Amino acid sequence: MIRQRQHPAATQRTTRLEAFTDGVFAIAATLLVLDLTSHSLGEVGSDAEMWSALAGMGELFVNFALSFVLLCLLWMVHVQQFEHIARVDSTVVWLNNVRLLFIVLVPFATNLTTEYSDYFAGRLAMPVTFLFAILCGWLQWAWAMRHREVMLPDLDDAEAAASGRGSLSAIIIAVAVVVLAPFIGSAAFLLFLFDGLFTRLLRGKGA
Repeated sequence: MIRQRQHPAATQRTTRLEAFTDGVFAIAATLLVLDLTSHSLGEVGSDAEMWSALAGMGELFVNFALSFVLLCLLWMVHVQQFEHIARVDSTVVWLNNVRLLFIVLVPFATNLTTEYSDYFAGRLAMPVTFLFAILCGWLQWAWAMRHREVMLPDLDDAEAAASGRGSLSAIIIAVAVVVLAPFIGSAAFLLFLFDGLFTRLLRGKGA
């Protein structure tokens, strides 16, 4: 059993947390391709049949690309956050761990959405997984802002307030995707195209 050697309120540097998080994101993004490599094209006897078999994998390719792009966006948010977060405490570490729990579930959720898109639960698998991953990232940032004298020393009050408003954009869009996905499928993820615009609107003109 690991002993507690420092005060529970103590903070620590972010280097190892960032390295661990980068590794988990990289592994999750790589595992997405397993759905493609494990899919059998069946009997192929001509170029025409080959192209037809590949066309039949359209949904696989679309969901693979969507999940990969969204993982990249979540990783970029992580990088941007830790450009400002100088130190972390145990709460930030565990919020980050919970976020990574949902990140590693992304390949599984993507497979469910592809294989069981005819079912309500199947269509919700990807949207719900990404919603919880985004929510954990937002909670992590919100906690850091509550302790910004130590964790975010380079942000002033105005910047912190604008950033807090802007960070709500992804959550609002993710909730909308969860609501719409049962009806329009993976097309609901196109709402994330408006994340940048929505973020700027929430942050305010002066941000």
